[in-house]
Amino acid sequence: MSEHDTAAGAGGDPLSGHPVFARLARLGQRARQADRDHPWVLDTAVVAAVFLLFCLPDLLPFHDGGERAREHRIVFARPPLAAMLALQAGLLLPLLWRRRRPAAAFAAVAAVFVLQWSLGVALRADVALLVALYSLALHGSLRHLAWACAAMTGASALVAVELSGGLPVGDALFFLFSAATAAVAVGIAVRIRRAQLAGLRERAARLEVERDQRSRLATATERTRVAREMHDIIGHNLSVIITLADGGAYATEASPERGREALLLIGETSRQALGELRRMLGVLRDQGEGPEFTPQPGIADLDGLCARIRAAGPQVVYTARGEVGRLDRGVQLMAYRIVQEALTNTLKHAGPETRVHVTLAAEGGRLRVRVRDGGPPGGAVRGGAAGEEGHGLTGMRERAALYGGTVTAGPGPGAGWTVEAVLDLTPDGPDGPDGPGRPGGPGAFTPDPDPDPTGGLT
Repeated sequence: MSEHDTAAGAGGDPLSGHPVFARLARLGQRARQADRDHPWVLDTAVVAAVFLLFCLPDLLPFHDGGERAREHRIVFARPPLAAMLALQAGLLLPLLWRRRRPAAAFAAVAAVFVLQWSLGVALRADVALLVALYSLALHGSLRHLAWACAAMTGASALVAVELSGGLPVGDALFFLFSAATAAVAVGIAVRIRRAQLAGLRERAARLEVERDQRSRLATATERTRVAREMHDIIGHNLSVIITLADGGAYATEASPERGREALLLIGETSRQALGELRRMLGVLRDQGEGPEFTPQPGIADLDGLCARIRAAGPQVVYTARGEVGRLDRGVQLMAYRIVQEALTNTLKHAGPETRVHVTLAAEGGRLRVRVRDGGPPGGAVRGGAAGEEGHGLTGMRERAALYGGTVTAGPGPGAGWTVEAVLDLTPDGPDGPDGPGRPGGPGAFTPDPDPDPTGGLT
């Protein structure tokens, strides 16, 4: 059994996966496409088929309708050949417009039909009236269908009267009404089916668009996350390396040992940055060897971070209050990245001779992170344009927003600068347990500080 047959059987319809039905479906698609390209071909084919099946027998010389009529005591007039051809043409030619002008086509056929039976002529081509009624039910408006049914009732009554000489009027009306009802029912059923298929195709197209939008949104979100991580890694470590290199260059002549120490710190910082870059790029790889797993940084790593900043020159005082070491790993990563970015900005704008106070306080269901520096030495104005907001501050605010927090940054006492972040530690948060401001809430992007279930590695 093929995969297609298995899928069809699993869906509960064993016939839908049959090869014959598959071929018929393909033929139907080709026929619909050909009809869309050349609509007149199908209309002409319908007229030709009705002529061959119902008109041609009336034109043949061995037509014995008169004998049957005498058996049933019904006498129909047999018009001349030209008149018969004219009546048949009047019944058939309007069918060429049965899809584009269904109401007009039915009206024309019904008029010829009434004229024909008023003359006492019976033709097999009268089946064209049922074809026109079917086309009106399929392609026309319901308002036109209502008066068409009324006209069909009147025409049926006329035919029943003409047949009353050989058939009971009730039997004749039953047959005519049954045929008309069948034509209308089939037309409405096909119309409903086509509307359902059109709705399904529209829904499938809309779902495909939504799927593409979700894919693009996920790609953009992941790109933003990666860009933020790369900015934190490269921006911080390069700032430290540049400051150490500048300080080592000045200290080489006066104190070779200090220069050697600066070079060693540059190497250590470079190796750490390279390791983090390899880890980040390894996570992005789809193929090849897996990345070397290293734990994501947390609050316990802030001591090492402050030590590297101190090695670059600034005096860093780090204070932690509360049980910050037992916080969620995602919160710890957020706090570490915020402190890292704030210290990087301090090193960049305040210089290596400033003094920095780093404070973490977990209290009242909130984690408060504050990084305050004393500004450049001598009270100089801090570097950077006023009101300038780069990717670093934007990244800090995005990180804090994931935990229902806020970040404020602005001038502190004197020429200093203060960055303060407040992260929400309550399980429910300000927007409920699954609110949009919490990781895991609907529509929110959840950071991936601990994607590996084997030990918090990434």
